[in-house]
Amino acid sequence: MSVRMPTDVEEWKSEVYGQEIRDHLMEFAEEGWESIPDDEHDAWFERFKWWGLYHQRSGQESYFMMRIGTPNGVLEPGQLEVVGEVADEYARGPAENPEFGAAYADFTTRQSIQLHWIRLEDVPEIFDKLESNGLTTQQACGDSWRNIVGCPVAGKDANEVVDALPVAENLNETFKGDENHSNLPRKWKVSVTGCREGCGQGDINDLALEPAEKDGRMGFNVRVGGGLARNEPRLARGLDVFVTPDQAEAVSGGLSSLFREYGDRENRYNARMKFLVDEWGADEVRETLQEEFVDFELEHAGEDLRDQYTYNAGTGPAAGSHDHADGAAADGGVAAQYPGGDHDHIGVHPQGDDNFYVGLNVMVGRMGVEDCLELADLADEYGSGEVRLTQRQNVIVTDVPESELDAFLAEPLLDDYAPDPSPFERGSIACTGTEFCSLSIVETKNRQVRFARWLKQNVDLPEGVEEFHIHLSGCTASCAQPQIADVSLRGMKTRKNGEAVEALDIGLGGGLGEDPRFADWVAQRVPADEVPGAIENLLGNFADAREDGESFREFVENRDEETLAELIEPEETSYTDPYMHNTKLTWYPYAEEDDMDDGPAPVPSDEYPVEADD
Repeated sequence: MSVRMPTDVEEWKSEVYGQEIRDHLMEFAEEGWESIPDDEHDAWFERFKWWGLYHQRSGQESYFMMRIGTPNGVLEPGQLEVVGEVADEYARGPAENPEFGAAYADFTTRQSIQLHWIRLEDVPEIFDKLESNGLTTQQACGDSWRNIVGCPVAGKDANEVVDALPVAENLNETFKGDENHSNLPRKWKVSVTGCREGCGQGDINDLALEPAEKDGRMGFNVRVGGGLARNEPRLARGLDVFVTPDQAEAVSGGLSSLFREYGDRENRYNARMKFLVDEWGADEVRETLQEEFVDFELEHAGEDLRDQYTYNAGTGPAAGSHDHADGAAADGGVAAQYPGGDHDHIGVHPQGDDNFYVGLNVMVGRMGVEDCLELADLADEYGSGEVRLTQRQNVIVTDVPESELDAFLAEPLLDDYAPDPSPFERGSIACTGTEFCSLSIVETKNRQVRFARWLKQNVDLPEGVEEFHIHLSGCTASCAQPQIADVSLRGMKTRKNGEAVEALDIGLGGGLGEDPRFADWVAQRVPADEVPGAIENLLGNFADAREDGESFREFVENRDEETLAELIEPEETSYTDPYMHNTKLTWYPYAEEDDMDDGPAPVPSDEYPVEADD
C-alpha cells in the first residue's frame, strides 16, 4: 500500500516531476488543451511550472504565461531577437493592452522574461525555437533552482571586485536539470555578485554569494535564508563562510542538498529556507553543511564590501563611488552627460575594455514586441548584439564603442527607453497584476505607468533626493518586491462612495544597501485613485519636516508609524484611474466587454481566438 504524501503538491511531484514532465507536456500539446482531464488540471498545472508554464487566471483558461530563464540576465547576441519573434508569433491574445499593445515581453525582477497568451498547442514549436538558440524555460518555475541572479554587468564592469559571471554560469549549468536538485521542498533562489554596488540583491535570496576578501584572495561570503513572500520577509543571514570561486559549486550544492533533506515538505507555507534558518539558526546550518554536505573544511567569513553598497541604499551613489566621469570619458565626452547611476546601471558607463554599456529604463519592465526587435537590431548595430536584464526590470546594451555612443543615444527608440529617465519613472516596478495573475487583487502595470507619469508632471522631489522607488505588487506574494522600496504599494480592496473599488496598502522606507530594512506598512486600503495625491502630500510633508538633511529612509526610520500615517494624507487629484472597478472579476481588465461570460476562453485546440480588432 502506497503512503500518501503530506500535501497535494508533494503527492503530484512523487508521481511525475522534473525532466519527465516534458514528455507529458508534449503529449498534451499534440492532443490539445481538452486532453488534460478536468479533475487533473491542478496537478498538471503545478507540474508544468517546472518547464516555465503558468496557467493564466480565471477567464483566460487554455492560455499560459511562459517564463524564459536568462542566467544573470545575459541575452547573448541574437537571443533578444528570438524572444521578440516568439512573442510576435505566439504571444498575441484576444484583446489588446491600451498601454502596451497586443504583444510584448515582460522583464522580471529576477532577470527573466515572461510572455503571455501562450497556447499549449504551440509549446513544442516555441521550445524548438528557443532551445535551438540557447534559451530555455527549464526550471524557470517550480520547486527547484530558479533563474540565478546577479550584477547584470558582471564581466563587463570596469570596477568589479571579482568576476561572478563564470560562477553564476557554472551553477546554472551544474544544477539546472540535475535530478538531485530538481525536487526541493519549494523554490530555491540564488544570487551571485562580485560588484561593489550590491545590485545582486543577495539579502532577499535563499542563497547569496557576496564579494569578500580573505588573506589576499577574492571570493564570496555566504548568506542564507532571505526572502520577501507573503507577510514573512527575512533578510539573508551570514553563515560565517568564505568560498573561493572554485568552491562556490560545492558549497552551493551542499546548501541546496541541506534544504532538500531538511526543508519542510509538510507545510508549503513554511517550506522555504528562511524558515529553516529561523528554526535552526545560522550556526546549526553551518555545522550541518560542514558535517553532512561538503568534504573540505569551511573557512570563516572574509571581509565583506557591504559598507560600499549603493544599490537601493536610500542615499544615491556613495561618496567616492566610481562613475564613468572617472573613466574613459573624464574629458567631457558623451558619457559625462549621464553622471551617476552605476548602482542601478541606468545611463552610460565604462566597461573594463574601453567600450561602454548603456542602461535603458523600461517602465514596469514591459516592452512591446516591435520595440524588442528594434532594440535587438540596435544592439547589433552599435554593440556586440548582447543585451542584459536587471533586477529593476530594465535593459542594458553592452560593448558600445565610445565612437558610437552619440549615434546610439540619438536613436528615436531611446526617447521611450531613456538612459536618463525621471526619478519616478526610473523608480517604478510593478508585477503582472490582475491582467494575468490568479493571485493578484488589483491591476498593476498600467496603473504604475499612470502613477509615474502623473508624478513626473506634477510633483518635484525635495532638495537632495535624486531617486525615489515606488513598487506596486498586486498581492502579498511580493513579486514586485514592495518591501524594499521608498514607497511600497500592495493590492487590496475597499469601499468608496458605496462601491467596491481597488485600493492599496502603503508602506514606507524600505531598501537595501549596507543596512537593509523592510518598509513599515503605515496606511491601509487607500483607494487607488487617491494614491498619487497621498505620495504628493507625503513628499511635501517630508520636505517640511525633515531635519538636518535626512534622507527619506532616515526620515521614516526616525519616526513612528502613527506619525508617518498622518503625513500621507490621501486625496483625489487630477489623476484619473480607469481601473477602479474590481478587475479581478473581469476576464481581461482592458476589454471593452469584460464580464467573465464575454471572454473567448477556453479556446478549442483546433481554433485560434478572434483578434481584438476583428
